[in-house]
Amino acid sequence: MTSFIRALRHSSSRRIAAVGAVTAGALLLTACGGDDMSDMDHGSGSSSASESAPAGNGAGASSFNDTDVAFAQMMIPHHEQALEMARLADGRASDTEIKDIVGKIEKAQDPEITTMKGWLGSWKQPTAVDSMPGMDHGGDGMMSDTDMKDLKAMKGTEFDKMFAQMMIDHHNGAITMAKDEQKKGKNSDAVKMAGDIVKGQSAEVKQLQSILDRL
Repeated sequence: MTSFIRALRHSSSRRIAAVGAVTAGALLLTACGGDDMSDMDHGSGSSSASESAPAGNGAGASSFNDTDVAFAQMMIPHHEQALEMARLADGRASDTEIKDIVGKIEKAQDPEITTMKGWLGSWKQPTAVDSMPGMDHGGDGMMSDTDMKDLKAMKGTEFDKMFAQMMIDHHNGAITMAKDEQKKGKNSDAVKMAGDIVKGQSAEVKQLQSILDRL
């Protein structure tokens, strides 16, 4: 009986020691974790859910606001219509400079559409919505269905003239939206793209106006 009690005491002591080791380890981890957590930046408490996005989704997943979302949501269909207008030039345009601008539009705006769709995906925002707060939508330069049908019906110099005038209006609308993004946007990538749009399309507006002046 004495030997049994001794064995039982020995076993209990080992279990107590093991439990003590585990507890000590847990306390150590908790202490370390507490220090790490206190050093982590969890963002400003004043930021809303719409002003940030989950990390790890690329450069477009950095902080953003409603203006950034509206900019992407509006500029995607705007670019898409510019590309539609550019495609109509094939077989209709006769002016060399018009054809040159068409190439520039396709080269710049198609990749930008892909980029903006990527942003909206990383921000967990829809590609398009009926109402987009945070941006002035006036004078966006979008063409009506009738405008597009009229352009499609033209050919040669008449097409060149109509295309130039319509694209000037279209570009000016994009420039207005881009300037709004530059002023009110939060996402650095979106603001940079807005700057590129202002610079590139302003230059194209000047070129298109010079074409109109000589046609």
